[in-house]
Amino acid sequence: MTGIEFNERDFEYDVYTLVKAFYPREELRIFYEGEAEKEAEKKLCQTLLQVLYQEGKASLFIYQAGQCSVSDAIALDCVDRKTAKNRLKQMVYRNLAKLTGRELPWGDLTGIRPTKIAMGLIESGMSNAEAADFMRKNYYTSNEKTALAITIANRERALLAPVDYENGYSLYIGIPFCPSICLYCSFSSYPLERWKDRVDEYLDALFMELDFISETMKNRRLDTIYIGGGTPTTLTPEQTERLLTHIERRFPLEQVKEFTIEAGRPDSITREKLETVHRYPVTRISVNPQTMNQRTLDLIGRKHSVEDIREAFALARATGFDNINMDLIVGLPGETKDDVSCTLKEVEKLAPDSLTVHSLAVKRAARLNMFKEQYQEMTFENNQEIMDMVQECARNMGMGPYYLYRQKNMTGNLENVGYARVDKAGIYNILIMEERQTIIAAGAGASTKLVFDRGRRIERVENVKDVTHYITRIDEMIERKRMGIATYLQEGEFR
Repeated sequence: MTGIEFNERDFEYDVYTLVKAFYPREELRIFYEGEAEKEAEKKLCQTLLQVLYQEGKASLFIYQAGQCSVSDAIALDCVDRKTAKNRLKQMVYRNLAKLTGRELPWGDLTGIRPTKIAMGLIESGMSNAEAADFMRKNYYTSNEKTALAITIANRERALLAPVDYENGYSLYIGIPFCPSICLYCSFSSYPLERWKDRVDEYLDALFMELDFISETMKNRRLDTIYIGGGTPTTLTPEQTERLLTHIERRFPLEQVKEFTIEAGRPDSITREKLETVHRYPVTRISVNPQTMNQRTLDLIGRKHSVEDIREAFALARATGFDNINMDLIVGLPGETKDDVSCTLKEVEKLAPDSLTVHSLAVKRAARLNMFKEQYQEMTFENNQEIMDMVQECARNMGMGPYYLYRQKNMTGNLENVGYARVDKAGIYNILIMEERQTIIAAGAGASTKLVFDRGRRIERVENVKDVTHYITRIDEMIERKRMGIATYLQEGEFR
């Protein structure tokens, strides 16, 4: 067990996530000075970090088996909070890197948006070389990850150049039903078998929310629409028709730059559903295998075969879709480098237009975490060699990286990367990661993100996750949005 002790409640999360990156498999506890009742527990820690704030400085002590092996301090007087946090993380990183003999690919960066930093540096007037040098010196990012961040930041800037952040918005619509719940999933998803009799009732409530959004945002330009989940293609063709018809009636689709539907699970895709979607101005869909190894599909709870994936993809192409994304997950339980290589070879044969590669992140709500004792003998392998294989596969298909984000507890402490052919990148994906534009979200568990002052301030409006509560409390969900959007629109008028 590893522990962190603070004498004040400040920057605990930042230090915790950085220490966790160095000790991913360790149980990590936080203590506060003076907690007499936890002294016995604290003594059980093989490694204990003490972060002590004193007047004008922060000190770090690291004890191993009761012996102090590190003593360091930094000045914090006359600096703002952001600078204080960065200095503290630098000190913790330097000492842990020396102590463990390890360097992390993303250095001391623990947030989910490293490209946001790169883009900000470039937009401040730095050259690519200057921005890269700044990231390496200030955040200790590796040469490979620095180059990746700078490359993606430049591509994002080009892709977002036509988007009017201040006068536009994007729309997210959540369909929270799935054929089955995957082992690693922590999203607001509900098995269709148990909820199929209430899907139309859910759509009725969703339409009320969409009507409110349409009316309230009618003077703003709608740039992108993203229907996600869950698995949107769990809807029947008739329900899909209901949803898309309602969207078409209520929103000006002729001006929309991108309209995405996550077809997602191959076991939810049929010819009739694809033909229904294709009758509407949907520009981009996903067929998401996660892996092309049958043993892994069975383990993670996917009720379909590898052949089902191939057939669903071929069906989407035959229906006329010319922008198909595929999602993969690296680091799935029991998968080795050879397993990932097998998946990549199969995907390359299908030749999708974009590829989104996720490093497995096991969150608290996932069954894989809740019942981890059942899977403790399994390996979760991901490393830079595997990510390089993925990049090579994408390059072979004519794709370059266009967006990136990170999550807590990712295998290998690496990243999620989206690759795409020219003109096939997902604009919505960039917008939600870079936080440049307001995204209004509808549906159970949907989170609206209101962007003020070019991203300097973000406010969220959350919908309840439970489907029954969403249906019965839809008026409350709309009222929450009414209050949040009113503030957003009012501030926009007085810019």
